[in-house]
Amino acid sequence: MEWLKEQIKITLVESREKDAWFDIGLRELRLGEVHFYRAKDLHTGEWLFKVCSDVELARFMIKAVKCPPGRLFAQLEGNAMVFQRSTIQGLLYDIISLSRVDEEGRVRREAVKNVEEIPSVIVKNFEVKPYEEATGKQIPGKYFTTLSKENDEKAMVTLFLLERAWPLSPVSPEVRAKTMDLLALIKRLEKTSVDEVRRVANEEFGIGEEEINAFLDFLEREKQIERLEGGYVKTVG
Repeated sequence: MEWLKEQIKITLVESREKDAWFDIGLRELRLGEVHFYRAKDLHTGEWLFKVCSDVELARFMIKAVKCPPGRLFAQLEGNAMVFQRSTIQGLLYDIISLSRVDEEGRVRREAVKNVEEIPSVIVKNFEVKPYEEATGKQIPGKYFTTLSKENDEKAMVTLFLLERAWPLSPVSPEVRAKTMDLLALIKRLEKTSVDEVRRVANEEFGIGEEEINAFLDFLEREKQIERLEGGYVKTVG
């Protein structure tokens, strides 16, 4: 979890003791406490979230108010996730569903039905249970849930990013994690060749050429590195 906290910095920016929101699932206006959080995610960019606390129903809704620029992330603006009370005391459950992009470039959402499909970053940092164990109910099909503490709204924000945003990133979280040390290496050397970056990535982190090229492209778009003449690269700032 410590590594994940380094990747995603979440800050409370506004609290409203009494506010209202429309719950799409219930199709009605609800009243309760609302918090706004700013999330700085090293993997995808900066976000603004609204967390609505329905204490009466033990139902929490998190909505993406502002997303990073880009055709895919823009489609998540206004999207919401709902966390509900689990049969396990003091915990909330969320049905794990991941973003995917269809043939026309539209972002869709699919519930995970096989445990092998759950991203390792979720499994390592959150408790995962079958739907029946988390809710005490049975529904057609096999679904999986995450469990988080009722008062841990930052965990809800994190899960939104892991399920909705990270699957849309051009670089997998696993590759991102492995190559953070490589970025530090480039900075320490001040300037190095792309060929040397590929060699080190392959020897020290086991990352293939195609993945490291995608990582370098991502860092260049994020203005964290700069490509120079002669096949060299250096960090920016």
